[in-house]
Amino acid sequence: MKSINRQFTVDKPARLVWDYLSDFRSTNDWDPGTKQTTRESGDGGVGTVYKNVSEFAGNEVEITYTVTDVTPGSSITLAGESKSFTSTDTITVEGSETQTQVTYVAEFDFHGLAKLAEPFAGPPLKKLGSDAEEQMLRELKKI
Repeated sequence: MKSINRQFTVDKPARLVWDYLSDFRSTNDWDPGTKQTTRESGDGGVGTVYKNVSEFAGNEVEITYTVTDVTPGSSITLAGESKSFTSTDTITVEGSETQTQVTYVAEFDFHGLAKLAEPFAGPPLKKLGSDAEEQMLRELKKI
């Protein structure tokens, strides 16, 4: 299993950061690999389904994300399924009216032929994590 784990602080109110990041369609803005994320069903709570089209290592990937856990104002976890991997993404928001700490963890479990490439996935995932953190910070400063 490979993972991305990023933690940073932004000078924005926690409620605004939560409102933005808990709607997974915001990946359209902050996730560098995302081409498009749409909400297929649900209201953002447990059971909500998002369809994501991303590009990773030069390949277009369709991922179906389902919200598996939500603690309103604090954390959201989504399970992602694609042909070549499953993932678990968790976004946690903690803070005040002036400053917010964001933790983003994405865990990937490769399967099928992609399992053969897993040992080489570290550097591309590290770059993806760094790029996502940079873009997320840039977008959060706009809210």
